[in-house]
Amino acid sequence: MQTSERIHFEAVVVDLHCDTLQDLQAGKRTLVPSGPQEGHIDLPRLKAGGVDVQVFALYIAPEMAGRGYQRAVELIEAFHREIQHNREAIGHARTVEEIESLLQQGKVAAVLAVENGDALEGRVENLDHLYAQGVRMLSLTWNHANALADGAREQVHGGLTPLGKDVIERMDELGMVLDVSHLSEQAFWQALEVAKGPVVATHSNAAALAPHPRNLTDEQLRAIAARGGVVGVNFYPEFLGRGDATVESVLEHITYMARVMGVDHVALGSDFDGISKTPAGLEDVSKVPAITRGLLARGYTEEEVKKILGRNALRVFREVWRH
Repeated sequence: MQTSERIHFEAVVVDLHCDTLQDLQAGKRTLVPSGPQEGHIDLPRLKAGGVDVQVFALYIAPEMAGRGYQRAVELIEAFHREIQHNREAIGHARTVEEIESLLQQGKVAAVLAVENGDALEGRVENLDHLYAQGVRMLSLTWNHANALADGAREQVHGGLTPLGKDVIERMDELGMVLDVSHLSEQAFWQALEVAKGPVVATHSNAAALAPHPRNLTDEQLRAIAARGGVVGVNFYPEFLGRGDATVESVLEHITYMARVMGVDHVALGSDFDGISKTPAGLEDVSKVPAITRGLLARGYTEEEVKKILGRNALRVFREVWRH
């Protein structure tokens, strides 16, 4: 076995963001395809790619805002159906201990996250309901402004709203990870003032390399690192700054962010099944070992590679979830 392959499959590999649940809920495909493989993620390809912990986003599209909570519940129900059908290979993890137990059984650990606070329909108590159903991470917005905050592409409130502040405070009390991807810059800074613990940007890149509203400035990257958080590098070519992006483009963002933030604060957040195009060499989740090969080729140590692949993300989970 090659050194890179050994390191990759020994590591706990965590992907902080995918949008696969949309297709599963719509009945377009399943986690174990019976025909040709579609999309970017399924169980055979998760195994082939050595991805041990997959965060599944409950994405609430803007047009669903009026029934955001019900939409989240529909996606959770689809998630549990797939988990039940494939319980020999995957399980729902709500704690780091559950992640570790599932990995010891040779299963993929699936974590639930809400993408877009429209899921709450303006009610903090809905956060408690989602937590009770196993959701362990939430982003306040998608690209648009909503009742909680301004998004990366729409500024209405001047940042965070009073309700957004209440939601962050309740997340701290519950032990939920705050995801700052998709926030406007003003909302980002205000959210950091309210949040007490580490925060994550699950699928964002370096604005210095690709000046896109969804990417983070060096100042933002350093602020997340100072709080003990992590940023998951996004594989979307537009956020990588290259229409002809390759694995090397992803490695460039990892390397830049590691230099700015420190290697302890970089993670992976593919955005698979939520992106219309992928980098050459990272066409789906089975190709993730290419990142390990590339990092080793760039001189990263085994310890550093394993941090980026998953240890950093697990550290934040352990601290915020508190068990």
